[in-house]
Amino acid sequence: MAGKTKEMVESWSFLDTADSNFRPLVVIELAKGTKEETIEWFTKRIVDKKANGGAQLLIKPLVTENGVENIYLVGASHLRLLLGAEAVGLVKECSDNSMRTFTYSSRKTFKHYADDNHDFLTMAECQYIIKHELENLRARDEKMIPGYPQAKLYPGKSIVRRLLTSGILVQIFPLHDREELKKLSHSWYGRVKIGYQPLDDIRCYFGETIALYFGFLEYFTFALVPMAVIGIPYYVFAWEDYDKYVMFATFNLLWSTVILEVWKRMCAILTYRWGTLLMKRQFEEPRPGFHGVLGINPVTGREEPMYSSIKRQLRIYLVSLPFVCLCLYFSLYVMMIYFDLEQWALDYHKENESNFSSLMLYVPSIIYAVVIEIMNLIYRYAAEFLTSWENHRLESSYQNHLILKVLVFNFLNCFASLFYIAFVMFDMKLLRQSLATLLITSQILNQFAESLLPYWLQKRYNRRMRKRMCSTKTDMDLSLAEQVNMEKEMGTYLGTFDDYLELFLQFGYVSLFSCVYPLAAVFAVLNNITEIYSDALKMCRVYKRPFAEPTANIGVWQLAFETMSVISVVTNCILIGMSPEVDALFPDSKMDLVLTVALVEHLLLAIKFIMAFVIPDKPRDIQMKLAKLEFESLEALKQQQMQLAAESLKE
Repeated sequence: MAGKTKEMVESWSFLDTADSNFRPLVVIELAKGTKEETIEWFTKRIVDKKANGGAQLLIKPLVTENGVENIYLVGASHLRLLLGAEAVGLVKECSDNSMRTFTYSSRKTFKHYADDNHDFLTMAECQYIIKHELENLRARDEKMIPGYPQAKLYPGKSIVRRLLTSGILVQIFPLHDREELKKLSHSWYGRVKIGYQPLDDIRCYFGETIALYFGFLEYFTFALVPMAVIGIPYYVFAWEDYDKYVMFATFNLLWSTVILEVWKRMCAILTYRWGTLLMKRQFEEPRPGFHGVLGINPVTGREEPMYSSIKRQLRIYLVSLPFVCLCLYFSLYVMMIYFDLEQWALDYHKENESNFSSLMLYVPSIIYAVVIEIMNLIYRYAAEFLTSWENHRLESSYQNHLILKVLVFNFLNCFASLFYIAFVMFDMKLLRQSLATLLITSQILNQFAESLLPYWLQKRYNRRMRKRMCSTKTDMDLSLAEQVNMEKEMGTYLGTFDDYLELFLQFGYVSLFSCVYPLAAVFAVLNNITEIYSDALKMCRVYKRPFAEPTANIGVWQLAFETMSVISVVTNCILIGMSPEVDALFPDSKMDLVLTVALVEHLLLAIKFIMAFVIPDKPRDIQMKLAKLEFESLEALKQQQMQLAAESLKE
């Protein structure tokens, strides 16, 4: 390890930052009016050698007809990117088909490596390396950002994060590769076809997090097909005979367990092939919005903000929790207004008995579905504000608290009315109608709000930008300037949170009450097919290119889906117990019925957990490969220790 570090230090010291073949990879936009001394200091830190605390990258200003704007293009030499790949712990495929952490000293043992092959690292990996190096630019002796005395610095503070929170740095984003994007767009959504998505190409262009989402979306769509196929005959031939849905509900329970366990295996196969299953988790830095009194981190020994966990807990339990409970109460209050509207529509239909009055029966459900989406949106902003105010140190902690808040509210907001109709009103006809209306309306609204509206707005802006750019007559590189100026105005993709949330709610509609409305899976399949194309369009044409983020799984969403599947067991067992046929088996004692339903529910949960335990999370061949790598690492460590011991004895 010591030899490796020494070799790497020597490589850094001889690294040449002047590269005639400059390839712009990342765009940095500074605020208008940023002081010259600030720009000079920041750009110097970017190009400075690693030994001097710099990032040792390449940077050039973007020149337009108005001169130099505060937009800079960042790149890196081929050698710099290779050393950066080792620093971030990228895992690549070796010539013997095994996956190993890339090291510069053993670079020639990796498949497709050649000194003149600049495609050994994907563009997404190169941009990830540059982002990592920029974020690891740290203050040394500076007490403030030059030119901005109010923007304080301290040793070890991330310079880029301080510039962002001070408003000096507007944004950092990776550039699109127009040729590669065109190829990907054509194979991904450019033509309607029946087939798998090009997940490997998506991963190479957008990174593992985005590719894994689209892999899960595709897998979930295929997994819904059996439910949809079985649901159609149940819908056609057994519409009102709820007692005949016992088999369908039982299949639903087994299905929801199997698909989630099989997904873990598929996820392991994908992430092993992509190298992220083996990537070591890096020490997590404080998130940009975290603030507090300066102190010494006992783990790293660095000076950084410290914030009392007691204060954070007080904020969570005395402010955030009561606010969430208040929002849940308001959601239930709106739900009761919806039921009043349903009763009004029913009374109106009884009095008039016309086609118009029949249509009016669906109006309350449609209005309620729209209100649910609006409430979810408003609550999301409030949840983000509250979670930021709680001042979590780590991004993972922030995301977990945000996801918990949003999931609890969305679950109650979307499903409370269905539970009330099913288990309080016992109105299966209204349950079926409400479920269908909520599902279809939410899908239409999400497609419009997430893809169609942003795409239309972005297309209008691009047309105006092209007219303005093409009307100027300059000698500059017009295509690059046009691309940068168009991309910097695009919306920022905020991650896969909303996409997974939509699938989570859809999974709830299908698994909780599909025995009452078997067509739920059919509509989910149709929605997901269009979702694949609209989300692909959104990624390629609507938003800025996001930075690649290595990931080994779908994170906390796996637990969320598994929790929903457990709730579905309870829901479906109660619905089966309410069927006329099952109720007729216990004419004398309803307590026996309740106990029997509880027993069946516990047995099904036991079967579910046994299946989850029996089905391995990783295929056997991947388990063997991981075990082999661990064994080789231990053997290498032993050899190194023996070598060090031998050297110490010689001395």
